[in-house]
Amino acid sequence: MKKFYTGAAVIALTATMAHADAHLIFAEGEGAFSWDSYADFAAGHDYAGQNVTISGPWMSPEADYFNNMVAYFEAATGADVSYVGSDSFEQQIVIDVEAGAAPNLAVFPQPGLAASLASQGKLSPLGADARQWVLDNYAAGQSWVDLGTYDNAGAGDDFFGFFFNVNLKSLVWYVPENFEDAGYEVPTSMEELKALTDQIVADGGTPWCIGLGSGAATGWPATDWVEDLMLRTQPASVYDAWTTNELPFNSPEVIGAIEEFGAFAKNDAYVAGGAGAVATTDFRDSPKGLFDAPPACYMHRQASFIPAFFPEGTEVGTDADFFYFPSYADKDLGNPVLGGGTLMAVTNASDATAGFMAFLQTPFAQEVMMAQGGFLTPHLGVNNDAYASAALKSQGEILQGATTFRFDGSDLMPGAVGAGSFWTGMVDYVGGASAEDVANAIQTSWDAIK
Repeated sequence: MKKFYTGAAVIALTATMAHADAHLIFAEGEGAFSWDSYADFAAGHDYAGQNVTISGPWMSPEADYFNNMVAYFEAATGADVSYVGSDSFEQQIVIDVEAGAAPNLAVFPQPGLAASLASQGKLSPLGADARQWVLDNYAAGQSWVDLGTYDNAGAGDDFFGFFFNVNLKSLVWYVPENFEDAGYEVPTSMEELKALTDQIVADGGTPWCIGLGSGAATGWPATDWVEDLMLRTQPASVYDAWTTNELPFNSPEVIGAIEEFGAFAKNDAYVAGGAGAVATTDFRDSPKGLFDAPPACYMHRQASFIPAFFPEGTEVGTDADFFYFPSYADKDLGNPVLGGGTLMAVTNASDATAGFMAFLQTPFAQEVMMAQGGFLTPHLGVNNDAYASAALKSQGEILQGATTFRFDGSDLMPGAVGAGSFWTGMVDYVGGASAEDVANAIQTSWDAIK
């Protein structure tokens, strides 16, 4: 329903939007947007004549979605914002910063490079108020603060990174019709998931499709399994220590998580094609067994991108759906979520730049992104009806229900481990090696680069 505003807010909003209506994709007052948060922001921020430059990795269509949101900031404030995307962003931002030609804002696809620049004194802290806002307004707020807090050129830790757009890995995909025909219900705990796995076998079916094949990157899907299971068997602090090798890779906690994965992947009765097919099945082909008649498998654990490899015409929410890869009911570890995300950091501070960062906190700014697709947020204040699809809305609700969020562990490890020995070690493991031998070999590779 369209909302009407009175007083200074509507005057400011109408005056600015009048100049930019042609660039705004959603008409004022329409749609499932928090227009009042936009009006309030417009009434309190005037950056006429000021510029904000932003660089990042987003190319079309993501860059187009972002620019559509940026247009509302320009309309509200009079500022001029320029975003430049590059497929070599991570190299270019280092060059620009070192040359003294940094943009006002940079969009980092993961924390590592932002942390490195902060440690060199190349980023501006966002401040205590921004930190507190994240704690108060993002689900698992402490996780997001921790992920955005880095050493400030040796002067102690500061909050630098504001996460804007998140992706999920803690998902299990299934075909609702298959569950309905067999009388299965979506499990809400790891205990129930394991019981369902056994029930499917007892009924003569195969519970899981698992494939680790990915060319030179073969093995990475197994690392996601292990990371998710680490978060479900150990506190987040243990996970963090593992990703930095403060906790050795061959510790009992890590070996236990690998064996948890093995309980699924190394059981011939549990996996389509048997355990011997896990390493050789391409991850892109693996979920196709869900759609066979009769089903070659009933469940597939994979990230939110996997529908791109479903049969053509598959409608998510109808032909295929997902549920949260659940936590253990008998462990007090909450609802952890594994994934990734992009973060905004200030590389060249200005008043208008600070204003743009404040704009990103409004429900409205995030809802405009949500409505265009390909965007998820842990913001607790947004209207989830703004999401472009029911599937995205459900994923957003999983994020909002998270008590802990952690980045993909292999991405946080040194490349020789996270994109090397960890991948190959998991292939060795499903091929018959013991979890202990694999963990010892991975730890040896880590020791070699210290």
